[in-house]
Amino acid sequence: MIKIMINGASGKMGTKVSNLIKNDSFLVECNDDISCSDLVIDFSHPSSTKKILKKCVAAKKPIIIGTTGFTNDDLNEIREAANSIPIVLAANMSKGVFYLKKSLASFINNNQDKLRCLIEETHHLEKIDKPSGTAIELKKFIIEHDDNNFIQDVKIKSNRVADIFGTHKIMFCSDNGTVCFSHEALSRGIFAEGAITCAKSIDFNKPNLYSFEDIIN
Repeated sequence: MIKIMINGASGKMGTKVSNLIKNDSFLVECNDDISCSDLVIDFSHPSSTKKILKKCVAAKKPIIIGTTGFTNDDLNEIREAANSIPIVLAANMSKGVFYLKKSLASFINNNQDKLRCLIEETHHLEKIDKPSGTAIELKKFIIEHDDNNFIQDVKIKSNRVADIFGTHKIMFCSDNGTVCFSHEALSRGIFAEGAITCAKSIDFNKPNLYSFEDIIN
């Protein structure tokens, strides 16, 4: 049995994670004290993540971070902490986005045309960070996989619209046409499910900074 502390338990994502834990006989929620937990799942705010991260390092507890909006200094702190404890850092824990990246990699590796890329992300009005962490991850992913340097630029467009959990469209444009990839989240449940997958799969004994792809693979 895995005892999980949720940082941000009262939030919308925290509530989703809590509901999944209650329906899983292999998991139990333990929010009273970090010492009674086996690991932490964090869906909160960067300022709150930094506080719980220090506690995780002190208590030698793994942490799964789904929070976004970190500064470069924040990310450096997370990387440093990963020398002491296992950390999963993922702006998007959807298996759909995992498979989207596989499709993007295949397309980019086989492309022979000069292209311009536009990533368009749309989220609900309450999402604070802009562009989304997923859009930033996708841009980095595309640039890293463009070994032939056929993609001339990668731009991000952000939209905030009511009741949209998360849509990402990636368009590759040439003078002759456009190729489009997309993923739409229909509920927050897919991100909560991804966090639970990480909790069940993470190696408790290997400090490192892991991506969601590392866990799925």
